[in-house]
Amino acid sequence: MKISVKVPATTANIGPGFDCMGMALPIYNTITIEETVLPGSGVQINVISDKESPDEFSLEHMPMDENSLIYKAVELLYNSIGQTPSELKITIHTEIPIARGLGSSASVIVGGLLAANELLGRPADEAALLSIATEVEGHPDNVTPAIVGGLTITATEDDGSIVYRKLEWPQEWTLTLCVPEYELATDISRSVLPKEVPMQDAVFNAQRMGMFIHAIHTKDSALMKLALKDKLHQPYRTKLVPGLEKIIDNLKHEENVLGCVLSGAGPSILIVSEKNNLDRIKAIVREVWTDLNVKAEIITLPVENNGAAVIKHDD
Repeated sequence: MKISVKVPATTANIGPGFDCMGMALPIYNTITIEETVLPGSGVQINVISDKESPDEFSLEHMPMDENSLIYKAVELLYNSIGQTPSELKITIHTEIPIARGLGSSASVIVGGLLAANELLGRPADEAALLSIATEVEGHPDNVTPAIVGGLTITATEDDGSIVYRKLEWPQEWTLTLCVPEYELATDISRSVLPKEVPMQDAVFNAQRMGMFIHAIHTKDSALMKLALKDKLHQPYRTKLVPGLEKIIDNLKHEENVLGCVLSGAGPSILIVSEKNNLDRIKAIVREVWTDLNVKAEIITLPVENNGAAVIKHDD
């Protein structure tokens, strides 16, 4: 049997929601798992990209054996029902850029879990899948919207269970995603974060999270301008993204821009605006990065309200 699962990209944190907020985007990886009939063949992992020159980073840093994140997720699922994985062939058809802050690792983990769950006859419910995915990924902000879609706020309980709620993103607000051509590994981006933060910074983010949730529910643009700020991760990561500080400063002068934030650990950035002057927004980003010889893809896109989905069953 062969199972394929289509998984959306995700953008996490979105300003104040460090490690607890994420949103699915309409860029996809497709993960296919099939049981092979060759005894002793073990796990085979292949990466396919439609790009003429796929990310070298993905090929260099993605283990193609039992050490890969996708295999670890599959193994945990099998172990949870007292089994071990049989010979498996895993194919990752990648469209989500690697190491750009777009949840590429989360998509692979989620796709592998859901495909394996189908192969096993769906022994795991959503709660179990969320817990396993979070255990492998380390935090729930990307894996949750990858599984359920939309904008989510999440928390990990002491027993490892995940509590989440979906929020409805206002259609009046537009997302512009700016993806530079260079990679930024998550472990490097996390290495610059302090182990402790000042109390006033923690309070600042708690205030902004409250503002964010209320602004979403009431479509309050003025409040969202205040909410899309952060003191827990962006100030430390800004130096890893050339031009980010200047882009944020230049966008402040655009009345329709509600905020500019790092997408996940970066280096991609996400700009929230009201539906006008998009060409001007893109030009501001492109101008700054062109001066720094940074090539980038800049696209306007909606929220993906659907999460990962099984798209093929072959018996």
